[in-house]
Amino acid sequence: MIDTQSVAAGFAHPDDEVLAAGGTLARLAAANVPVHVLILATGLEARGKASGDQFAKLRAEAERAVVTTLGCRSIAFADFPDNRMDSVARLDVIKRVEAFVGDTGADTVFTHHPGDINLDHGVVARAVMTATRPVPGSRIRRVWAGEVISSSEWGLPAERFVPNAWIDISATLSKKRDALACYTGELREFPHPRSLDALVHHARLRGSECGAEAAEAFQILREVVR
Repeated sequence: MIDTQSVAAGFAHPDDEVLAAGGTLARLAAANVPVHVLILATGLEARGKASGDQFAKLRAEAERAVVTTLGCRSIAFADFPDNRMDSVARLDVIKRVEAFVGDTGADTVFTHHPGDINLDHGVVARAVMTATRPVPGSRIRRVWAGEVISSSEWGLPAERFVPNAWIDISATLSKKRDALACYTGELREFPHPRSLDALVHHARLRGSECGAEAAEAFQILREVVR
């Protein structure tokens, strides 16, 4: 398993953290590693469903998925505009990520693949890479990008997600599935990729690539050995 003291996970929308790294975050949390999650954009506004009650419900689902089900230490929200994060000054996003990473004291960061078809994912990935640049005194040892099925696989051919690291989640696949089930408004019926069956099938596929019953795949964006 990754040798880490504290983990920060920065993702665009509620459920991205589960799809990309839910099994890994649960495995780290079970090993008593402090895991902290930041959701940078709300998940309903662009679909015409925005209301105070719905946002409250979505946040409650996110807290149940991340803290109760996966066992993470905390979850925070930033409320940048959903599917319009390219309209926000990049420096504002970078500063929010910097503050989050600094508060957690993390040395490992998980985020999006920058080539995802969802524009918010790319904005977040680039903000994370800037916020975690390895300047003197930085604690950050690694930045890994996960894949969000229903986005990563639909990117442009030259920008598709190509993994170079895998983490065995055989023992935590059920937690990943249960965490996604918390997001009642985000679930779809199989064969949609954002379905419970697709999530399990995909984890089994990634497991077959590394000799495990189930796995999550990642792309190492930066790794610093000191």
